[in-house]
Amino acid sequence: MTSPTVPLRLFVNGDRHEIQVEPRKTLADALREDCGLTGTHLGCEHGVCGACTILVDGKPARACLMFAVQCEGMSIRTVEGLAPDDETLHPLQQAFWDNHGLQCGFCTPGFLMLAAGVLEENPEPTEEELVEALSSNLCRCTGYQNILKATQCAAEAMRE
Repeated sequence: MTSPTVPLRLFVNGDRHEIQVEPRKTLADALREDCGLTGTHLGCEHGVCGACTILVDGKPARACLMFAVQCEGMSIRTVEGLAPDDETLHPLQQAFWDNHGLQCGFCTPGFLMLAAGVLEENPEPTEEELVEALSSNLCRCTGYQNILKATQCAAEAMRE
């Protein structure tokens, strides 16, 4: 027996996606499976690691903790929508590259989206504010210092 599905309209990275989902399907799974946007990674699927962080109406959110149906009509931004085009990196992406803010890359999309949300809300965060904000996501490889440095450099570049 298959579960009933409901029609859903999502606005992801400026594009409209009309999909059919089971009411219990997470937003992370809908983005990956139904919208073809696999940059939203699934790590713990409990909201702890932050690998699935996206922006919902401009605010960082854990896509594994939200049902897709909760986002009807909302603006969703994933890592695929961060760069302005296929040829240009977003200042955060460039700063992560330049400052070695990534190693294995698994947590990187979540950190990029978290940092984007933080910097869009507060373009001039203190180091303490950034440490506090970025501490909500987990990274097993970098030791966080380069992620912090990259975010600080991106904040400066975005202000200029």
